[in-house]
Amino acid sequence: MTEIGRGTWMIRSARADELHLLAAIEIDAFWALHEAGAVACEPTSLPLDVLDQSLTEDLLFVAVDGEDRPFGFLAGVRKDGSVHIAEIDVVRRWQKQGVGRRLIETAIAAARAQGALGVTLTTDRQAAFNAPFYASAGFCILEDGDRPAVLTQILENEISHGADPARRVAMALRF
Repeated sequence: MTEIGRGTWMIRSARADELHLLAAIEIDAFWALHEAGAVACEPTSLPLDVLDQSLTEDLLFVAVDGEDRPFGFLAGVRKDGSVHIAEIDVVRRWQKQGVGRRLIETAIAAARAQGALGVTLTTDRQAAFNAPFYASAGFCILEDGDRPAVLTQILENEISHGADPARRVAMALRF
């Protein structure tokens, strides 16, 4: 358990009976992105089949408080030999406490343990808690020629759902 101003918390693997709680976490965190100008659309949440895949692949992690209640999560899925972070969210009242970093570190450790080639994600280029944050964890922006087709497809899907194409980037941490 980690102790911070808001109490004790830890990162652990998610359980199937918690999947229904993750949408509320994602929607709460969405508003921080919205306020940063990273998204202009309405909030959405990951489809249940993606969460199920993440859980099955042992790549779904939750941040829980001292009473074992989730307040953040990271959902990873295997794609092209890497672990792709499909979503990472922390409710706003727990943000800027190191929770996101610990979730990322947990996903990186899981990817290494599973023999993945690295970890990928898509994110906002400008919001400080997005691309600059991931860069501080060792991720690099993939330019068009360096980006695998699967990441290009993910970016195109995000843009078709309202993300600003000038702000979206794909990033990777290779092992």
